[in-house]
Amino acid sequence: MEKIFNLTVLSCSVLLIGFTSCKPKAPDNQSPEAAQSSAASAQSPAAEAAPVTEFTGDGHNSRISVDWNGIYKGTIPCADCEGIQTELTLMEDGAFERRTTYLGKDGGTRSEKGNFTWNDAGSVVTLTFEDGETQQYQVGENMLFHLDREGNRISGDLANNYTLMKTKTDPMLENKKWVLTELMGKEITFEDENRQAFLTFDSASGRVAGHDSCNRLTGSYELREGNRISFGQGMAATMMACPDMQTPQAFNEVLNKVDNYTIADGVLSLNKARMAPLARFKMVTE
Repeated sequence: MEKIFNLTVLSCSVLLIGFTSCKPKAPDNQSPEAAQSSAASAQSPAAEAAPVTEFTGDGHNSRISVDWNGIYKGTIPCADCEGIQTELTLMEDGAFERRTTYLGKDGGTRSEKGNFTWNDAGSVVTLTFEDGETQQYQVGENMLFHLDREGNRISGDLANNYTLMKTKTDPMLENKKWVLTELMGKEITFEDENRQAFLTFDSASGRVAGHDSCNRLTGSYELREGNRISFGQGMAATMMACPDMQTPQAFNEVLNKVDNYTIADGVLSLNKARMAPLARFKMVTE
């Protein structure tokens, strides 16, 4: 009877040792309970879906090392349309604007605004829209990666299509005032400075604004490699009538035709292919 009792005690000791040896080892500054909680979290689906965070070798991250503010464009796959044409502007003050168009569907373009925040790693931005919805993007060099709802990079055959590319900028062209001096080979002068025809290109918003000598103009523009430029689908203008409408009409026609530009000695030329410049402007300081 004594042997049976001793065997029972020994078996219980083995089971107790085996059980305690399966607990996660806690660091010196962490209690066993905290270690168990950390281990459970590490095995949970939410932990596995944590967004990718990337640091460079010198401790820098995208927020510090990348020129991230600007305009990003791309077409994201869509389940029930031809694609979601997306234009996202990230501003230095933490605000954003996103324009989306569902290709092949009615409804036009949707414009949304809000603010964004960075994660602790400085690699991912979270957009918070006015309705409380959020969307995450991982920030790379001149590109944004559209992340899924759990904050992960999208994989599979269409992974590359979930990328927004930053649009080109040109400090020689943008954020300056260009006053019209020549139109279709004809010299243009303005006696009244308030009636000058001019253009300004805002690199932060990708918007062009100006005056055609009669009405104010506004619209979008896009720069591409090789000094190529295109203006959006028509420039919006006020509807004032002026005694001389010839210059305003010709000016607007030129903006619809040009596809490239050159800048030399403070003179901007808007061109069509290799033809003679359709319009010339001089840079002025305000």
